[in-house]
Amino acid sequence: MDKIKTIVVEDVALELKGTLSIIRSDIPEIEIVGTAMTEQELWPLVKNTPSDLILLDLGLGGSTTIGVDICRKLRADYPSLRILVFTGEILNEQLWVDVLEAGADGIALKTGELLTRSKVLEVMSGSRPVFNQPIMEKIVQRYIHSVRHDNSRRTSLIKYDIDEYDERLLRHLALGYTKDMISDLRTMPFSTKALEKRQSDLIGRLCPEGGHNVNVTRLVTRAIELNIIDPSHLEPDE
Repeated sequence: MDKIKTIVVEDVALELKGTLSIIRSDIPEIEIVGTAMTEQELWPLVKNTPSDLILLDLGLGGSTTIGVDICRKLRADYPSLRILVFTGEILNEQLWVDVLEAGADGIALKTGELLTRSKVLEVMSGSRPVFNQPIMEKIVQRYIHSVRHDNSRRTSLIKYDIDEYDERLLRHLALGYTKDMISDLRTMPFSTKALEKRQSDLIGRLCPEGGHNVNVTRLVTRAIELNIIDPSHLEPDE
């Protein structure tokens, strides 16, 4: 197998030394053809040095957005280059999303199993996106939560006989719409009086113990508790 010609981008001397040590001891397929500690050092190096892989730290000069911008420019100007982000930004999930959208082939966090030979080879084989173990654990946790949430919602929709208009009414009540405003929506072909009746019927189904003492806030709270509506995804209809 030909050597993987690699440029390492890292602005902290001690961490650069550690990264190079990992590569030399654990990833014999890699040939380091250059290192850069700043963006200014990187661009002439990429232009003048044939390379296959950029191992990119995101926090250059204390700015995480620089790493995302570098990734975006590398993807645009050198589309055949593989880009593996190796970052100490272990909690900034939005940053991971940003760099993936900028074109990174994978992300390895500087925690847990760190940088491994298998992940580098996955990136070079064309797998995308590639994540190391700490991010995979987070992905699995989110997946389990998502499946449980979806199952809980389906169960509630069936158990409480919730149709699309019930969901739409509850969602817009949660957004602060009055029933007059909701009745004006294209997607709600009901009068204000009909919506009042529907709301009363929902109270009877979702809060049978409360009766007439249940107000809109309690009804919406109950719908959230049952996963009928999701407070993190409340969007109005047109």
